Amino acid sequence: MKLSVVILNYNVRYFLEQCILSVEKAIENIEAEIIVIDNDSKDDSCEMVKTQFPNVILIQNKENVGFSKANNQAVSVAKGEYLCILNPDTVVAEDALVNAIKYSENVKNIGALGVYLMDGTGNFLPESKRNLPTPKVSMLKLLGFTKKYYTSHLTENSSGEVEILVGAFMLVKRSIYNEVGGFDEDYFMYGEDIDLSYKFTKAGYKNHYLGKSTVLHYKGESTKKDKAYFERFYGAMQIFYEKHFNNNALLKNSVSLGVALAKNAYRFTSSNKNKENLQLEKHYIFTENVDLIEKLSDKMKLHFQMASKNVHEQVVLKNSLLVFDNDYVTNGEIFRLMKQLKGKGNHFRIKPRGCNFIIGSDQSDEKGGVVVF
Repeated sequence: MKLSVVILNYNVRYFLEQCILSVEKAIENIEAEIIVIDNDSKDDSCEMVKTQFPNVILIQNKENVGFSKANNQAVSVAKGEYLCILNPDTVVAEDALVNAIKYSENVKNIGALGVYLMDGTGNFLPESKRNLPTPKVSMLKLLGFTKKYYTSHLTENSSGEVEILVGAFMLVKRSIYNEVGGFDEDYFMYGEDIDLSYKFTKAGYKNHYLGKSTVLHYKGESTKKDKAYFERFYGAMQIFYEKHFNNNALLKNSVSLGVALAKNAYRFTSSNKNKENLQLEKHYIFTENVDLIEKLSDKMKLHFQMASKNVHEQVVLKNSLLVFDNDYVTNGEIFRLMKQLKGKGNHFRIKPRGCNFIIGSDQSDEKGGVVVF
């Protein structure tokens, strides 16, 4: 078997359904399996997987064992030559996995491979390619100085070596993953992807970034920078420094000070943040399904108009709600349109193939929303 796609789920039923649907399309021409491991979700995620995706391997934990341990559990039963560690709040372009595997097969001594991640607003996520977060770099990042935290020698659409990848999407040979011991289970949440990336480089491999493969990552609550975020981030980085750097009291005190300053800085900027409050002027659905237009118009009490895939060439779309019907527009086409139409006050939603809901996110650091109709 060529590929095992491992998806760790926790209470994101609709995001998970969309994710699996996108992966199914992306592996049509690959000998692959999908493994979903659930960390004791209280919604109907597991029932949905059993009913709608009987060929998916489902592992149900009776407690939330964290990111690292759960992924290692799933990898222990995987059969693929390659692993793709994938977040449930992601959507994979149809060619993303094929391109990623081809790239990996043609690069000598490759460790893990990351791809172009974008958020629900169509914007590139800089954590797709990062530098090694030394204590100094991490403290600067906590204080809002991110220039040295993210990789700048590669453009968003280029490819090449990077030091650190994000755990939302990570492709790696299963043999290499096992060689370095997989995710370190001392990490519960945050830091485990940094640690694993660094373990690959310490073992003599080179991590790479592939800008031609796109994955949508809604991100959601896991990136909300509240008090708990800074405490978890600090705790994870302390573990990382203790394992890989010469940790001392001065370092601990410096990072603690950085976290305290970051909390105060974020509290100030959050209270003074002007949230986007645009009045959406028009509402479009990229579809050929008249029934879908009627159902959404009735459900949302809005007047939707039908749009074609090339509508952006005919009119300037701005301050509009744009719904993409995945039965009409491929994920790759949706991503292309989102990139073209971003930054104009547009809000994006996707109706996954064969589903009765739309899903999307208007902020890169807030949980996405779902409308069931």
